[in-house]
Amino acid sequence: MEDEDMSQEPLQQELSCPVCTRFFEDPYLLPCSHSFCKDCLDKTSQRHRKCPVCRAVFNEGDAVPNRALSNASEVYRRQLDWRRGYERPGADICRIHLKPLELFCEKDEEPVCVDCVIQHQTHTLWPLRTATSLCQKQLTDKVEILERKKESYKKMTHKLSSTVEYIKHQAQQAENQIKAEFQRLRELLNKEELLRLKAVETEGEQKIAVAEKLNARTKAHIVALTELIDNVKKEQGNEELTFLLNFKNLKNKAQWMHEDPRLPEDSLLNMASHVGSLSFKIWKDMQSHVKYYPVVLDPSTACPWLSLSDDLTSMKESSERLTSPDNPERFDPCVFVLGAEGYTSGKLKWDVAVGDSTKWIVGVCKESLARKKKFTVSTTRGVWSICLSKGMYYALTPERTELQVQPRPKRIRIRLNVDKGEVSFWDGENEKHLITFTHKFSEKMFPIFGPGLCSEPMILVPGKMAVHTS
Repeated sequence: MEDEDMSQEPLQQELSCPVCTRFFEDPYLLPCSHSFCKDCLDKTSQRHRKCPVCRAVFNEGDAVPNRALSNASEVYRRQLDWRRGYERPGADICRIHLKPLELFCEKDEEPVCVDCVIQHQTHTLWPLRTATSLCQKQLTDKVEILERKKESYKKMTHKLSSTVEYIKHQAQQAENQIKAEFQRLRELLNKEELLRLKAVETEGEQKIAVAEKLNARTKAHIVALTELIDNVKKEQGNEELTFLLNFKNLKNKAQWMHEDPRLPEDSLLNMASHVGSLSFKIWKDMQSHVKYYPVVLDPSTACPWLSLSDDLTSMKESSERLTSPDNPERFDPCVFVLGAEGYTSGKLKWDVAVGDSTKWIVGVCKESLARKKKFTVSTTRGVWSICLSKGMYYALTPERTELQVQPRPKRIRIRLNVDKGEVSFWDGENEKHLITFTHKFSEKMFPIFGPGLCSEPMILVPGKMAVHTS
């Protein structure tokens, strides 16, 4: 600001009268090129006709009006007045026309003076008081919007804090289940280890007993052979006639009628049965202690009115609303839960045990199915399903197709062929076909379950496992 003032001082001096040192008022130009206010020049010329600056003599009538200097001085003075007024609080002077700001342009949202009207001919102009009221109203509306947004943010912080606590609970629950399952498997492995070590020990004891028995018999034969050899050698030392008289009898005694000792077949441990493909055999034996489920439930999608089992394979409606985060994937208020995995290709099959429940829905749905509002379950909504309601079985088409089902199924089988665009429903116990839907699936498809208001849970049935070797 100081630099600006310094740059303005020479200009102000050029536009000021050398006599009165004020801005020129009706300046006149002398032949010597110096200019003065008319009043200042008149007062000076009454005494003598000399230029007050260079003292050059001039005649009456030589001075002429300096219009350019007059205009420049007036413009600079007005700009200087505006600048001084603009820097003061509450200044209301137009920067262009240096006139009071008395109107407000609604389109450009700025105050203008009366001379600015021509530049805003197509705009709506308001008196300042009216404009102030309108602008205050707009800002009040915006403040109300911001207040509501602030409140929503406060609610979100509470929701996020609850979500953090829920995630901690989930992590602890998952940790406990993982530890428990690994402990169970470790106990099974320890038991399997003991059984296999016992089998090795038992077979080893049996094989050792056989070998030791054979060894003891062989040693006894050695003693007998030693005694026989000694007797024969002693008889051989007799006189010729005595030796020959006993030769026949001695020859018969020198016979060994026992079998030669030899290791029997299968005398060693069957190592192949104990350690051959050991890990595979252990894994194969473990199958009887584990279950495979083609589909498990996704708790992140479960309606707060649904209670899921810890292993995510069964569900039932809760008597009271459970505490769970309002995450985007979760159904609420509709009482549904999805399978944990979605499918864009392939063939799949899973069974659901519905038991004696009097109301349920099972099927598949598209990923974009609405989660946060009530809707009528139908193929037009992206759900291909069947249901039991009021003792009747229906395919949930727009007009509801009644299904003739006899006897009442305890288990429903769903077959999904995404590539072919088919989903079919069967009685899972007798393989009786119920209905098939056809549709070109353009989204990821998920199993969907609605157990209804029943005390009996809806349970996912384990799939069969088979070991294929080649």
